[in-house]
Parts: sequence; structure tokens; C-alpha cells
Amino acid sequence: MLVLNCSTKLLTLENMLKSHFPESLKVYGAVMNINRGNPFQKEVVVDSWPDFKAVITRRQREAETDNFDHYTNAYAVFYKDVSAYQQLLEERDVINWDQVFQIQGLQSELYAVSKAAANAKLLDLDIKLSSFKAVHFSPVSSVPDHNFLTGPIPRLTYLSVSDADLLNRTWSRGGNQQCLRYIAKLIECFPSVCVRDEQGNPVSWGITDQFATMCHGYTLPDHRRKGYSRLVALTLARKLQSRGFPSQGNVLDDNVASINLLKSVHAEFLPCRFHRLILTPAAFSRQTLL
Repeated sequence: MLVLNCSTKLLTLENMLKSHFPESLKVYGAVMNINRGNPFQKEVVVDSWPDFKAVITRRQREAETDNFDHYTNAYAVFYKDVSAYQQLLEERDVINWDQVFQIQGLQSELYAVSKAAANAKLLDLDIKLSSFKAVHFSPVSSVPDHNFLTGPIPRLTYLSVSDADLLNRTWSRGGNQQCLRYIAKLIECFPSVCVRDEQGNPVSWGITDQFATMCHGYTLPDHRRKGYSRLVALTLARKLQSRGFPSQGNVLDDNVASINLLKSVHAEFLPCRFHRLILTPAAFSRQTLL
């Protein structure tokens, strides 16, 4: 195991990961953020350098504060050799197995190998797998037109930390203090877009996560079918692209409305899928039930 702390090596890694798109996109987004101020206090672990076969981005150990916070305790993974990934997982101190955490990636063996590594360590873990279609937006070269809007031109702006509570209440993954804190940090650190009503309240929005992924695109029910989701998605994609980031996202297979929206803006559905594992030690599961 090697921790890459050298800024030159991290920039080299960023460029190397481009040749492994789309499977490397999650790690690539995390490394880009590390190389641009590292607002989420991440670091990179590789099995070897420069001829790495597996790379993991993780939270810096000194930055971890809440063992129940799988939103922030998040790892992104890319490997060229799946056995190298498993060996890296099984090494001491690569993963903090004594907390609730998540692993993200765009490779199909992620669940099986992570489970095998946990079993090899004789760990009692609950592992929840979620799988999504992975998408990438085509270049958005100009400000999106408003011809598709069904009403007056809305006020388009960005989110503020004070909006985090609304996003926490409306996110299917939210509704808890860890998520509230996480969303506030995302809004503070990364690009966002929202439509506000006449009173200044958000009615439609999209944010960017720690892996440079567009997420939590949402429009309040009373404001749907007005073209806001399309406007927000294209504007956020353009904002990311203007900063050199990939405009990537994920969508559930049964989210027909979002899939139709993505098709209408000619987003590319990638050949790989996005996989997210949430790993919960048995001791934490018992505490949750108490």
C-alpha cells in the first residue's frame, strides 16, 4: 500500500485515469477535487506506483469524526486487476472497517470482491448494494435556451447552506443528521444550480458530490412539468464542464421520468453501471435497533 501525497504524482494520476474512462470516472472525480483544494479532505491509496493496478480514494483518517456517517466515510475504487483490488482491501489500515461506510465504483466485481475481503478478515458486516445506470452529459457549449419552459423565465441561481434542510427532507437517501451535514458540506464546496420562486425558495435543484457526480436532482411536486429539471441539469453540466470536470450522473432503472429527461438532452448511457455499497458493522446495526 502506498499513499500518494506528492502533488506531482497526484496530477500524473489524474491524467492516467483519463485513459480508463468510463470505469475510472468516480476515482477521477475524487482525484480532481483533491488536486483543486481538497475540500473533502481525501487521499489516494494505490497498490504500487507508477504501474498501479488498483486505486482507492478515501477520507483522511484525521478528518473522520462520525462513525455512523456513511455519506462522508466514502471510498471510490478503480482497478485494472481485480485481484490487486482484493489484496489492497485485505491489507491493514487501507479501509476503516470499524465504522459505517460506503464504496463506490463503476466495475461489476465491486460487491463480490468487497464481500470476499470482509469474509477473509472474519468481519460481521451487512453489505447493501445499490446499482444504477451511469450517464455522461454531452458538451453543453452555450447557456441552455428557455424554449422548452412552459411558463415565465425562472430565477436561476445556486444553492446556499441554508437550503440544506429542504434537500435533506426531499432526498430519498436523506432525513437524518448525517445527511444534513453532508449536504451542507456539498453545497459549501461544490457547484450547484437551483430555480427559486418569487419568495426566493428553491423549487428545483441539482448538486455535485465529492466524486464530481451530479446528484439529488429534484423538483418540488407543485413545480413539475415546467422544464425546470432540464434547465437545472444542463446548467449544472455546463458549469462542471467549464471547470474541466466530467459531467457524470447516475439514475435508477425505474426512474422513468429522469431517464426520459436524460434521453431528451442526449446524455450518454455508459456501458458500465454505477455500484454503491453501504457496509455496516453488526455492532452498529445493533446500536441502531436499540
